[in-house]
Amino acid sequence: MKYDFQTIVDRRNVGAFKWEEMRRIDPTVGDDIVPLSVADMEFKNPPEIIEGLKHYLDGAVLGYTEPTEQYLSAVCGWMERRHGWKIDPEWIVTTPGVVPALYASVQVFTQPGDGVLIMTPVYYPFYEAMTINDRRVVKTSLINNGGRYEIDFDDFEAKAKESSVKLLLLCSPHNPVGRVWTREELERIGRICIDNNVLVVSDEIHFDLVMPGYKHIMFGSISEEFAQHSIVCTAPSKTFNLAGMQASNMIIANEQLREKFVAHFDAAAIYYLNILSYKACEIAYTKCDQWLEELLGVIRENRDYVAGYLAKHHPQVKVTPIEATYLLWMDFRALGMDNEALEALMQKDARLFLDEGYVFGEDGSGFERMNLACPKSVVEAAMARLTAALENHGR
Repeated sequence: MKYDFQTIVDRRNVGAFKWEEMRRIDPTVGDDIVPLSVADMEFKNPPEIIEGLKHYLDGAVLGYTEPTEQYLSAVCGWMERRHGWKIDPEWIVTTPGVVPALYASVQVFTQPGDGVLIMTPVYYPFYEAMTINDRRVVKTSLINNGGRYEIDFDDFEAKAKESSVKLLLLCSPHNPVGRVWTREELERIGRICIDNNVLVVSDEIHFDLVMPGYKHIMFGSISEEFAQHSIVCTAPSKTFNLAGMQASNMIIANEQLREKFVAHFDAAAIYYLNILSYKACEIAYTKCDQWLEELLGVIRENRDYVAGYLAKHHPQVKVTPIEATYLLWMDFRALGMDNEALEALMQKDARLFLDEGYVFGEDGSGFERMNLACPKSVVEAAMARLTAALENHGR
């Protein structure tokens, strides 16, 4: 292996959010505990990005900067090379993150009181984008079919037909359940939404993190009609651990939608990204394919280790087999614990700082989401602490 995915990076006292949050929860937590919650990685960034930024800074003037032709070419090249979608550079709208783009989409394309459709359990900012902006949460629950989640299309279509529903926030690949939606599923989603004039805003931030045997299909790549009826949200942040750079690329083929979306950010005086975020994204999309391939192997190994460990030692804990993302969705409901007790078991007894399932909605109660983007030694230590905690509780 060319790259280092085994060194544990000390992220204490540098403002790393999930590390600081862990210490707010438990100020006595030991230095050997690594939080496995918020979706950024416990790996060093690709060296090509670090060295490339150093070289860039040697000759850069840190003034106002807009996307260059090289930047746009890198984004277009990545979409075509990795995902088979040939896009026009004019379709790219940069935003300082996908979450701000989700909020903006809700604000621009719906009105207070309108319904926004989501498939739950789902990434918690989806809820916040609606509740903060006085929109109505319209949820359709995914069906947990023996550990693999499926869409209840009868309920989905019934909700999409409601006159107040104007927008679908689609999570693809899905966070937290790790599904890669098939072409057939996406086509059915799109047909229902188009027929009912529901705009699709597709959060595809995990689109590069797909396990072997699965293929992510970008919503807008399915057809021209789908491209014209959607906003596709992408970023290099999850793929290359660049969340702090706050660089995201919205793909908006429909000119009218694009103009309205851009006008919203213009009204807030948000015109360009940080100068270094452009360069980091450009380097990632042109020089880091091999790093990504090795990363996917590490995630797969960690996934298989945890699934095998739990099946052997704690078969009552069911693991959803992730098809994409580096986030493992684990079902602890067989323990018979409420959310408060399960959270206490994890944080106080096991010293496991995960994302509690209930934050993803009612359908997440009794579940835990574990970040697998860390050295295997961290995963092994986490499982050992879980076993000790469960044994202490006679479980």
